[in-house]
Amino acid sequence: MMAEDLTPRQQMILELVVREFVQTGAPVASRTLVEKYGLDVSPATVRNEMARLEELGYLTHPHTSAGRQPTNEGYRYFVERLLRETELPLAERRTIAHQFQQVRDDIEEWMPLAASVLARTARGAALVTAPQAAQPRYRHMQLISTQGRLVLLVLVLQGGMVRQQMLTLPEPLPQGVLSEAADRLNQLCAGLTADEIEPRIGSLPLLEADVARLVVGMMRRASAVAPDEIYHDGLSELFQEPEFQEGPHAQGVLRVIEERSFLEAILAHALGSTVGSVRVMIGGEGRFDELRACSLILSRYGVAGLATGALGVLGPTRMGYGRAISAVRFVAGVLSELVYDVFVVRTESALPYRTEYEARDTESETRTTE
Repeated sequence: MMAEDLTPRQQMILELVVREFVQTGAPVASRTLVEKYGLDVSPATVRNEMARLEELGYLTHPHTSAGRQPTNEGYRYFVERLLRETELPLAERRTIAHQFQQVRDDIEEWMPLAASVLARTARGAALVTAPQAAQPRYRHMQLISTQGRLVLLVLVLQGGMVRQQMLTLPEPLPQGVLSEAADRLNQLCAGLTADEIEPRIGSLPLLEADVARLVVGMMRRASAVAPDEIYHDGLSELFQEPEFQEGPHAQGVLRVIEERSFLEAILAHALGSTVGSVRVMIGGEGRFDELRACSLILSRYGVAGLATGALGVLGPTRMGYGRAISAVRFVAGVLSELVYDVFVVRTESALPYRTEYEARDTESETRTTE
């Protein structure tokens, strides 16, 4: 029997078993369902349907208990077919949005706040990675005469990142000459990556070629910056769950939280580069054995092609999926709006050289073109 062939009664019983087991952690008996939920069928009928669901792999019969509990396949069917779309209560959404509004200008505060909010709201261990820029693309550049042969090169990349360098010319040049050279490079390089700019350098006049080489180096250094830290919260509470009292299961959780390469493998498998969708990963899906006792609810946030990060909630397979999914979806949406504001809106309205970016994200070096 395929999943689509479950009868309405079987779907109802599977849903009730999942909800009851998530709430109590104890195997669910047929009589409990009839009495607690007022079913208009006998315990014997429910017991027969539960036996059929066990044959299909959606329930299991642990030890000699009279009750049953969901398998990973049962949870998966529940999430994919029976779980109704919900949102967090309006008051919670307003509170969360207000908290992020307080730190909207401080990117470094986004991730720890997101981890804290997710852990508290979803009642699980939360993990968040910082937004990482895609391969930088050239947006705009200025050459500003400062003193004698010293020139300030200000480079603005698509997405709002600003870099600056001091360079020393062989001889002083008037600002008009510098501005004309910058204008020509802006026309030539707009929207290109470092790898696309480099082959064009050989055909440029000497000054512009030297500046273009510096620009390529600045862009490559910018692309090499990739935050490795995984922000997390709620781990101690998670380890209080009975599923993680055993060493192997707890070690699997620690690998997700502490090993960036392991998390990246999970994200690549579960999310790819898509922004906005929520993915539920149950029991490691046969690929990550360390997670066989875990469920992960994941989403990628940000602006595709500019900067994206990932966030998620990790818990036992016996978790409150509806609330956790709603929390992940909402926080991912809030973070995406913040990324859009910083990497798109502010860039569009910004002058080529902005003090707020200079203070936060600028490198200063002295180079010579001699």
